[in-house]
Amino acid sequence: MKIIDAVLGFFKPTVVEKEREVKVVRLDAVDSTNAYLRTYTPAEDESMTVVVADYQTAGKGQGTNTWESEAGKNLLFSVLVHPTVLPVRSQFLLSEAGALALKEALTDYVKEDIRLKWPNDIYWKDKKLSGTLIETKLASGRIKDCVFGVGLNVNQETFHSDAPNPVSLCQILGHEVDKEELLKKIIKKFSELYQLLEMGGYNDISAMYHEALYRRGGFHKFRDADGEFDGAIVEVEDDGHLILRDSKGMIREYQFKEVEFII
Repeated sequence: MKIIDAVLGFFKPTVVEKEREVKVVRLDAVDSTNAYLRTYTPAEDESMTVVVADYQTAGKGQGTNTWESEAGKNLLFSVLVHPTVLPVRSQFLLSEAGALALKEALTDYVKEDIRLKWPNDIYWKDKKLSGTLIETKLASGRIKDCVFGVGLNVNQETFHSDAPNPVSLCQILGHEVDKEELLKKIIKKFSELYQLLEMGGYNDISAMYHEALYRRGGFHKFRDADGEFDGAIVEVEDDGHLILRDSKGMIREYQFKEVEFII
């Protein structure tokens, strides 16, 4: 990508790059890349904006969770798009496309065992490699903006938080990975899948997502408000609801945070 400008960032000068319609803003540090994009005003011809930081002072996961990341070791970035053509009822397809972009890019490094844990975590075997926080803004009954905030463990070798099962690409491979090369692969994959959504390829995205699901075959342990049970994934609906069939044949439907995978 060609460097075309420099502007002030959160702590130090930021490098801004632009290639085609994707603008990449680089920050040394920021409270969170999602927060940066909440107040960002894109140029009129800017269809996709990527903000990447070496360090986040207030990086968040889903709900009240935080994201542990050693400075300069991992990929911390957010992607802003404006999917006005996508029906609001189908907005979970954005989550599917974002997760698939990460998986496809990571498969260039790890050929097996990269899966998508509902709704959009990236798992290697039973360990968490990446998490995504998605925020959407609606206007006039359409999706005006969508921000994907991604924390991807790349070169961190030791984790100190109480997160139960983190893993990094470096730990899997036994050597460090070029973060810039990996980021470019992710952006390219995301651009391709996002274009597929814009062209109406909803069924294709959904089929790829289901094929890549963690624990998509057989019965596994889950926990909901009533306790533990054995369940099998039936499908993930267009609105993001997870449909399970328990060992007694009963169909159970869950929104995010209503059911837990027991690992």
